[in-house]
Amino acid sequence: MRSAVILRSEICHSLAVTRAHMTGVRMREYKAFISYRIRLDFLEHGADFEAAISATGFGRFHFCLLAITGLIYANTAIGITIVSFVLPAATCDFRMTSSDKGWLTAAPMLGMVLGSYFWGCLADTKGRKIVLVSALLVDGLIGIVSSFVQILSVFMACRFINGFCVAGAMGICFPYLGEFQQTKYREKILCWMEMFWTLGVILLPLIAWAIIPIQGIRLERGTFSYDSWNWFVAACGVPSLMLGFWLLTFPESPKFMMECGDYDDALACLKSVYKQNTGDDPENYPVKSLKEKVRTVSVASQSSQKSVRSLSMRKPKDLKRLFSEIWVQTKALCRAPYLKYTILTCFIQFGLTTSYYTLMIWFPELFNRYEEFEHRFPNTSASVCDVSSIVVSDENEGDPFDCGKVIDQNVYMHTLIVGLACIPTSLWLPLCVHRLGAKFFLKKKCNIDARNSDFNEWMTKNCTFTVFSLGFAGVVTVGLYYVQNSIQNLVLSCIFEALTSLAISLVFCVLVDLFPTNLRVMAAALSLTAGRGGGLIGNLSFGYLIDINCVVPIVIFSAFLFIAAILCFFLPKTGQEALD
Repeated sequence: MRSAVILRSEICHSLAVTRAHMTGVRMREYKAFISYRIRLDFLEHGADFEAAISATGFGRFHFCLLAITGLIYANTAIGITIVSFVLPAATCDFRMTSSDKGWLTAAPMLGMVLGSYFWGCLADTKGRKIVLVSALLVDGLIGIVSSFVQILSVFMACRFINGFCVAGAMGICFPYLGEFQQTKYREKILCWMEMFWTLGVILLPLIAWAIIPIQGIRLERGTFSYDSWNWFVAACGVPSLMLGFWLLTFPESPKFMMECGDYDDALACLKSVYKQNTGDDPENYPVKSLKEKVRTVSVASQSSQKSVRSLSMRKPKDLKRLFSEIWVQTKALCRAPYLKYTILTCFIQFGLTTSYYTLMIWFPELFNRYEEFEHRFPNTSASVCDVSSIVVSDENEGDPFDCGKVIDQNVYMHTLIVGLACIPTSLWLPLCVHRLGAKFFLKKKCNIDARNSDFNEWMTKNCTFTVFSLGFAGVVTVGLYYVQNSIQNLVLSCIFEALTSLAISLVFCVLVDLFPTNLRVMAAALSLTAGRGGGLIGNLSFGYLIDINCVVPIVIFSAFLFIAAILCFFLPKTGQEALD
């Protein structure tokens, strides 16, 4: 403490000398120096998190962190939609009907429903990093194992576990990334995650196109067979393992460690970040102590000196404390002031992801049916519903399991185009949202104070863009009923994917600011549970209704998107203050 006071007095003396010789020095540089002096006040009483993370700078560490969390997010996009290419490729091997395909697409969604809250509870009690690593490693291992499975029900069980783990990775990567950011950079950095989701959507059809069409790599021995689609499933499991091991080299969230009362570990982490960003000796990090606050994250920690992070899940006493902490935090989400945010985000996620994940997983199957229809009836127009009914009717008369059919190359191309269509919106969001959002914002009348030009950049994002993307996506979903050929179907699919994926990332970004550190991942997990529950219902219903009456799911999904868009009007202002 004494050294801090001495340092301050020396800086004050230097400032006095500097001010006496101001000639030739720009005034704004002097004001910046004054600002730096004021910020050194934290040396006497300890720095809060915002001052401490700002002192680390912004550089190499943050770019590496964005890279790994972005790739994890891209990997979740692959993990969620991998089944979309398994459906047409594995139909013969598994003897799948449309109903079976519906159950297969629903299996990972059911895993996400159950896994979201499980991983969220662990991440808010045991830590972000360790839980994220565990989810990635289990996901990769089970993904590779599932490629060897020969029984449809067992394969569904494996995809269920994959969905269970993917939910953890998706729900944690946003808070983990956000908790390393200064307030002024946080929203832009989080918005760049949308670009990585687009990367995953683009990579999936490329991987499928490179592997599934290969002939001559089928392995058979007795009742065991390992075809190109099995190689594809195994290949998609490898990135999870690689990312899990890479993440081991990164630190735990310093914000989370401070909430747990582990101030020494948090300070060591911040020093490491400072070193990577500046190349300077970590001992030169200007923050020497962190300001302690009321510890809200841990009931166990409040009643003892033991951090909740150190609780062992193998000891009954520690496990009881852990469950007690989870229960307390769950109740906090269901009480004011967070109850309204919890309900709002859950309903938005339900309406959005029910439509998004159902249609995105079924798009390759619909592309495949269109290609087959146009091959049989060239130069003939037909709607999505007509195509599905005609193709299925013909399949029932001939080969119901498509054992002699090869996936048309256009199916891969069309799915790839859908992914590429997301690039403009992925770039548009972080680069142009403030300039374009202001114009849209004036039209939406979302309660902004026009006297302050910087008043609500992030409100513009979470309100205007989410409302716009969801509302227009609902119109596009209605338009799917009126398409008459595969090109029209492709164009609407591209627009739908671009807008809904944009909205999903925006909702995740908003969640980081809406809830405090001790509830952040759990709140994200709860909203994910609601969303994946909708995805589960959507995939099951779509599998049944697509061959019976496809008008019903189109009407339902578009209605969900419109309702979600209306609810987004009630999202509060975020992104203007430091993380709680």
